[in-house]
Amino acid sequence: MSSNPFKRSKIDPSAQPGSTKTIGTHSGTFQADEALGVWLLRQTPTYRNAKVLRSRDKDVLAPLDIVIDVGGVYDHATLRYDHHQRGYDERFDDKSDGTPRCTKLSASGLVYRHYGRDVIKAYYPNLTDDQLELAYSKMYNSFMEAIDAIDTGVEQYPEGTDVLYKDRTGLSSRVSRVNPRWNEVDETTGKRPEENERFEIASAMCGEGFLSILSQVVESDIPARAFVERALLSRKEVDESGEIVKFESGGLPWRNHLYELEKIHKVDPLIKFVLYTDVAGMWRVQAVTVEGRGFENRLSLPEEWRGVRDEDLAKIAGIEGCSFCHAAGFIGGNKTFEGAREMARVALQKK
Repeated sequence: MSSNPFKRSKIDPSAQPGSTKTIGTHSGTFQADEALGVWLLRQTPTYRNAKVLRSRDKDVLAPLDIVIDVGGVYDHATLRYDHHQRGYDERFDDKSDGTPRCTKLSASGLVYRHYGRDVIKAYYPNLTDDQLELAYSKMYNSFMEAIDAIDTGVEQYPEGTDVLYKDRTGLSSRVSRVNPRWNEVDETTGKRPEENERFEIASAMCGEGFLSILSQVVESDIPARAFVERALLSRKEVDESGEIVKFESGGLPWRNHLYELEKIHKVDPLIKFVLYTDVAGMWRVQAVTVEGRGFENRLSLPEEWRGVRDEDLAKIAGIEGCSFCHAAGFIGGNKTFEGAREMARVALQKK
């Protein structure tokens, strides 16, 4: 019986052979960038449980096995991974639609470029080559790119856009707060907290964040791709328009797969609605959003349905079994598949 490629391998760091190599990075205030880079390296056999030496002294760093985020050099051959030097412009591969990346690679981005696949394989050794590449790409899109952008100073919002609220719950902000405060004193020693100990806490925090996203990508997102592709390729069996798809299972992550697969299979016209059952067995009809937008739909459910429920909605729509239509028009419900499909069909006719 073949192993489940989406099942995570249990790694006990204490049971792994310890590396004799030393990882170098800078001393002083630390960020998520180098804390994550160190964690990534330590997941590989070569640097498993490797010692970390934090310094800005070139003579101290020179003999070390590998150095990240300090030194002013990016050279994979000599295992030097800094991104602060003049003229540096290393970026991850273009997005699937050919759009260049908004950010340069930080030090952890460089580490991920060269060692990311090895890290993923350490936790999911039975992935096929195609699955590994998909996981590698999705992990950059879902996790690494934000670390790169924050560390290299890329604004999240276009210039001139008013920020309505601040968010300091992200990984980079949380790592920043692990640094000893300017006036912090360790009650047991009466001295400033030990910076290197705090760095290890931050590095472990980054690892937890990486693995939480990786498990979502490998154990949920990638297995869902085959379901989405089958639904896309059989869309004409659901409705001759080719703009409605039906998923075999509800709750699966479908949106990004759909965007990518539409391009691969040159789908035209694009999908407007997806049908699936929720946990209670109700059939849902959900509008597909415009790619890259959170709330703009390719086509919404009719305005006159929005905010109406049950028998009132059934009368307005002229469709039996209607349960609800959200006030924003992005999702509705029906007691049967046929009813949900008819809701989508009517919406298509009104576009």
